[in-house]
Amino acid sequence: MSVAAYELGYLKAGIEILEAYLLSGDLYWTMGASPPAGSPPFRQLTLGGLLLNDRRLQARRLTPNQEMERQECAAGLQEIIYHHRVAWERKASREFQSRLKTWANFLNEYRDDPENHRDRYAYEVERRVMLQLLETHAREVPHAEQDLLGSLDQVLGAVFLPGAFIWDAEVTGAFDRSSFWYLYGELRK
Repeated sequence: MSVAAYELGYLKAGIEILEAYLLSGDLYWTMGASPPAGSPPFRQLTLGGLLLNDRRLQARRLTPNQEMERQECAAGLQEIIYHHRVAWERKASREFQSRLKTWANFLNEYRDDPENHRDRYAYEVERRVMLQLLETHAREVPHAEQDLLGSLDQVLGAVFLPGAFIWDAEVTGAFDRSSFWYLYGELRK
């Protein structure tokens, strides 16, 4: 299974149903599409998932056909955002709030029991990345949520050991160290 094919499949399938998703009251939407053969099922559709996959794909080495499909997806995404800006921003705000709670829960679990939660960091930090991507799309992030995110970053900084990029090296170019510092290292034992 190609990771790029999987991420591109998620992006394409998500964009096909994005308008209905934006106009629904649901925050998480089941994807009806099938992933590439041999791949796990697609995660539920969220704006954070779309933004993250799009960003990763921008850094991957794609075949010419995949790059053309990625660009078509990016154009389709921008068109839907343009035509449904208010719904997009509201959904992004709701998802930001939901992801913030989940990220806070993980950090609290880690603080309570570092040994049993430290190994989940590479997976869980995906929520922190989504928070950063969603924040620029959210209609309005209340000051209390901005303050909480800042506090959580301070907590993370206190237990973080800087080091190598923790995800697939191919996507490093999409996540610069200064903006996405929390992807360059691990949690203390």
